[in-house]
Amino acid sequence: MNLTHIRLLVDNYKECFIFYRDILGFEVSWGDENSTYADFTGIGGVKLGLFERQQMVAAIGSEYVPLVENQDKTTLIFKVKSVEDTYEKMKDKLEFITKPHEQVNWMLKVAHFRDPTGNLIEIYENL
Repeated sequence: MNLTHIRLLVDNYKECFIFYRDILGFEVSWGDENSTYADFTGIGGVKLGLFERQQMVAAIGSEYVPLVENQDKTTLIFKVKSVEDTYEKMKDKLEFITKPHEQVNWMLKVAHFRDPTGNLIEIYENL
C-alpha cells in the first residue's frame, strides 16, 4: 500500500479551502471554493484533501451527527526551514495556540495552530 492522500472531513468546507489555499499557500490540484471536495499538492508527495463531512457520511451509509468538542485525535505536522520565520509570516493571518518553543525531549522547535474546522496543525524544525 502507498499513502496518497490525507483527507480532512470538514463541516465548513469553503472556509477551510480558503485557509489552506490562501493562508497556508497550498497549491490546488483539483476543486475550488464551491466544489465541496479539493486536493492540494506539493506536500511531501502526499495530497491533502478536503471533503465536506456530510457527503462522506452519506457515502459510507451512515447518519450525519454534528461533532462534539473533545480531545484532538489527529495532528497535521509540517516541517519548515524556520519555525520562527514561519510564525512571523503567519501570526497576523491566524491565531497560534503556542508560540515557537523548543520541545527538548523531542529534539524539535514547534508551534501550533488550528484550521477553521479545529484540526490541530504543528510546524516544526529539528534542533
